[in-house]
Amino acid sequence: MLTVDDFNFNGKRALVRVDFNVPLDKSTFSVTDNTRIKAAVPTIKKILADGGSVVLMSHLGRPLKKLKDDGTVDTKKFTLKHTLSEVSKLLGVEVKFASDCVGAETSVLASKLQPGEVLLLENLRFHKGEEKGEEDFARQLASLGNIYVNDAFGTAHRAHASTAIIAQFFPGAKMFGYVMANEIKNAERIMQHAEKPFTAIMGGAKVSDKILIIEQLMLRCNHILIGGGMAYTFFKAMGGNIGSSLCETDKLDLAKQLLERAKQSGVQFHLPFDSVLGDKFDNDAQTSISDNMSIPDGWMGLDIGPKAVTAFSEIISKSKTILWNGPMGVFEMEKFAAGTKGIADAIVSATSKGAFSLIGGGDSAAAINKFGLADKVSYVSTGGGALLEYFEGRELPGIKMIMS
Repeated sequence: MLTVDDFNFNGKRALVRVDFNVPLDKSTFSVTDNTRIKAAVPTIKKILADGGSVVLMSHLGRPLKKLKDDGTVDTKKFTLKHTLSEVSKLLGVEVKFASDCVGAETSVLASKLQPGEVLLLENLRFHKGEEKGEEDFARQLASLGNIYVNDAFGTAHRAHASTAIIAQFFPGAKMFGYVMANEIKNAERIMQHAEKPFTAIMGGAKVSDKILIIEQLMLRCNHILIGGGMAYTFFKAMGGNIGSSLCETDKLDLAKQLLERAKQSGVQFHLPFDSVLGDKFDNDAQTSISDNMSIPDGWMGLDIGPKAVTAFSEIISKSKTILWNGPMGVFEMEKFAAGTKGIADAIVSATSKGAFSLIGGGDSAAAINKFGLADKVSYVSTGGGALLEYFEGRELPGIKMIMS
């Protein structure tokens, strides 16, 4: 696996695919969570320290899917210029900005870069060629640098122009940045070299979103802990009354099959004993606690309950390897955050005693950051969908094209 550590960038202009798809304040458009930008900083600084220059390319949102009423792209909302000051601050360098990611003006800006300088390109997804993986668009991007570095794990599962197609234009000069290298190394540690007992904690809304990863984990784990909205599909499949809780009624047979498969594989499949209920999906809801097999009509489970937190925490405390993907409840609402916080605390405690813990991107990463615990676990992934697909055993185009 070739990384930036294997190359000296002196006098080179590196074209670096980063993931600056960060959340912005809805009114000021300022960056509200700079985690992904901070993650890319070591790669960029390594190139600059070698005496190279850097052209940064990224996407922000899906602007072509969210056009304005007149059918045009909302450049004000989706411009990467919103991230410019944050990138400059974190790098300690005044980053230049190109008002497009391709074209004559952008080519001139890139060609004039001096060692130690950085240029940030406008949103790649303003062009249809990016998501369509068009070769001509990739060729235009490739002309902006003489070395290609992919450091955007969050988009590694997409065969887009800047993440996969572009690599063919850099034979012998394509490599991973530190983010990509660390994501691959830590994911492989979980799936190939996990020390036992190995516990996976699966949350989120839908069983259907996690079916493939659960099947893979059954081959490797000692314990699988289930929380979040997906748990109620299992309880319904077992004949329980789940009130108004979220349920995929078309996946009840699948839930039964997973429970049976868990018995056959020898993995211990744990469902939460109780839930914190709300009489509506709102932080102002009335709350109650109930056994998950007998939730009253008109009430919905919005977090795992105190007994579940205690039971799950005990299992986590005895684990040597921990994977967490998906919150235990609607942690964004304070009344329903205790379950997710309790699991986060248990993972931190186990990590402090020597366990290896990987927080699997997406909402799990958002939760661990919200609780201020990101620096107290072993690794927090920057990828959501990409990490899931990697764990499901799928081939990720952004990785394959660098390795080939």
